[in-house]
Amino acid sequence: MIAPNILSADLARLAEEADAVWDRGGEGADWLHIDVIDGHFVPNLTIGLPVVAALRSATDIPLDCHLMIEDPDRWALGYAEVGARNVTVHIEAVRSPVALAGDLRSAGALAGLAIKPRTPLEPYLTLLGHFDTLLIMSVEPGFNGQAFIPEVLSKVRTARRLIDTENLRLLIEIDGGINVETIRAAAQAGANCFVAGSAVYGTEDPACAVHQLRQHATRALASS
Repeated sequence: MIAPNILSADLARLAEEADAVWDRGGEGADWLHIDVIDGHFVPNLTIGLPVVAALRSATDIPLDCHLMIEDPDRWALGYAEVGARNVTVHIEAVRSPVALAGDLRSAGALAGLAIKPRTPLEPYLTLLGHFDTLLIMSVEPGFNGQAFIPEVLSKVRTARRLIDTENLRLLIEIDGGINVETIRAAAQAGANCFVAGSAVYGTEDPACAVHQLRQHATRALASS
């Protein structure tokens, strides 16, 4: 799965930029990734619930909302209620992860759990069965354009072993520095959903870029 990060697009033309990751054959992005950042959890400020709701009405691409915010227990449910397909909260911020996952699912969304590059995964492995997605950050969260941190691939491998051993239905999403080179290593490690910003929206043909990223990930899996 390829999830272009809309924050790398032209924010004055969000509806058109969403359309740009679909080609004329009706194929393209699986999800549209949206970083919701409140300026407190990490040092940046982006868009919030009203913009997400507006974008939901402007595109049929499922919205993948990554909440880098304080107090996600209070705010996350609103994103599910406006129609986000996947709502991800950070383990470093959430107080009641299992309860919130249940609430998100009851509201019709998938429940995601995100983890920063420096946060160990092992203490939270027992929580993963309550979630639909695990988002592993491969850059420090907050700003686009950072270099991929290869050390996080050990977390991807750990999660993949757990999923295979316990037969979990959990999507491993990786976010940060994904391009045609790094997507290969991430796919071989076990990730199956890839967030890409400038590698999609920094090109002349975003839909073609999505296709190329998918091809690289598929080939990497086939050779692993």
